[in-house]
Amino acid sequence: MTVSEVTESRPTGPLRAVVFDMDGVLVESEHLWERMWSRYAARHGHEWSAEDTSTVQGMSSPEWSAYLGRVCGTPEPASETERAVVDDMIAALDDGEIELLDGAREMVTEVSSVVPIALASSAARPLIDAVLQRHGLAEHFTATVSSAEVPRGKPSPDVYTEAARRLGFTGAECAGVEDSSNGIRAAHAAGMSVVAIPNAGYPPKPDAIASASVVADSLDHVRKTLLSMLSDPVTESEGA
Repeated sequence: MTVSEVTESRPTGPLRAVVFDMDGVLVESEHLWERMWSRYAARHGHEWSAEDTSTVQGMSSPEWSAYLGRVCGTPEPASETERAVVDDMIAALDDGEIELLDGAREMVTEVSSVVPIALASSAARPLIDAVLQRHGLAEHFTATVSSAEVPRGKPSPDVYTEAARRLGFTGAECAGVEDSSNGIRAAHAAGMSVVAIPNAGYPPKPDAIASASVVADSLDHVRKTLLSMLSDPVTESEGA
């Protein structure tokens, strides 16, 4: 484990809840989002780039659909753009392309047996519900929040703050589990102790990693870390 410097608002006692991201934490889907954004852009004459992907990762669905409309120069409403991409993602789920990551089911079931858990995702509500239902995880989550349901997407803290609120806690009473730069930044900005599980395909930026309380190398590592954090006082070092 790598423990990094955190703000003074971080808790010094046991945490009371956990908030998970979905894409890249529970399911392997970041590459599919890139595929669907690229597919939509290609249909409208825009060559999607890695820079485009980096820009929109973590955005809410209204935010990335508006971005797609701008770069592609499409006249259709952002809601239509969003629907087209989300429908493609749900089709990928139906085709078995959005599978649980190794250790995700065990992580969710064991942690939810100890404390209430929530989901804070940039995915649209229909996809969140479909993924959790398809994989039999919905019953374990006390609350789920799409960043489309709050004013701003990640890296703003809104979706994490709202997830904590729906659980009845402050951000400082929760751990957040994230894989991406903007997700880590968002959970940290909400006052959470962040357990980072870096996405190998889209590695988090150094500044984001530096704000994590723990950097894990597997979901099994995340699970064990969370269970330890939930039973023991959280202690933070002054540096890495």
